[in-house]
Amino acid sequence: MKRVMLTVAYDGTNYHGWQLQSNGISIEEVLNRCLTQLLKEPVQVIGASRTDAGVHAWGNIAVFDTQARMPGEKFSYALNQRLPEDIRIRDSREVPADFHPRKTDSIKTYEYRILNEEFPNPVKRLYSHFTYIPLDEKRMREAALLFVGEHDFKSFCSVNAQVESTVRTIYSCDVSREWTELIIRISGAGFLYNMVRIIAGTLMEIGSGKYPPEAVKEMLEAKNRAAAGPTAPARGLTLISYEFPALKEKAGQQAAEEKSEKTV
Repeated sequence: MKRVMLTVAYDGTNYHGWQLQSNGISIEEVLNRCLTQLLKEPVQVIGASRTDAGVHAWGNIAVFDTQARMPGEKFSYALNQRLPEDIRIRDSREVPADFHPRKTDSIKTYEYRILNEEFPNPVKRLYSHFTYIPLDEKRMREAALLFVGEHDFKSFCSVNAQVESTVRTIYSCDVSREWTELIIRISGAGFLYNMVRIIAGTLMEIGSGKYPPEAVKEMLEAKNRAAAGPTAPARGLTLISYEFPALKEKAGQQAAEEKSEKTV
């Protein structure tokens, strides 16, 4: 058996999220079906992030085990011929048999896009949240910086989340503008259920003037979901990337060893 890692991009509009669902089709279900048909053996992928219905991804990660002799890098080509056009494998490679995307330290990056103009744009409707209320980018950026570091994010977590700890570490959080779109980009070691969407909803309220930027400190200290802003709609959220430092280091060491052997 060998373990293969897939980097998966998808438009989440027509899916009930990543995880298998009894009430609708999911990304995981489609991948399992296509891999099982391709390899003629039952396959169940393990996803790094169980994105919600309507959330998009440019770099979600999934792994699966197989007895197939096909080289790891060839799976992307074979799968993309079978997958629907709103799901694509951007990369595939063999990884160590004990690699697990949810149990390995990672850096995860999200973007939340807000279309901030007078009228909705039909071209942007599936990939950004629209609001005609003027948003102050400077205020939002000032507030975003207050999320950086290790904090208890209980105020920014769904009340239905079942976790041992609500403490998380954010490495960066910034707000930028592209024409009439505001982009919240956030990277961290891990996120709670709905955390990024609640942060986005809170930043929009700060940008509209409802709260001052420094209110973020009080919201964090409150450790109460009612203290923070609303949960922003799913359509504006995209999982951009996963980085696994240990896996990258191991690959670098292996490449160096192979280079050394060739030199000798």
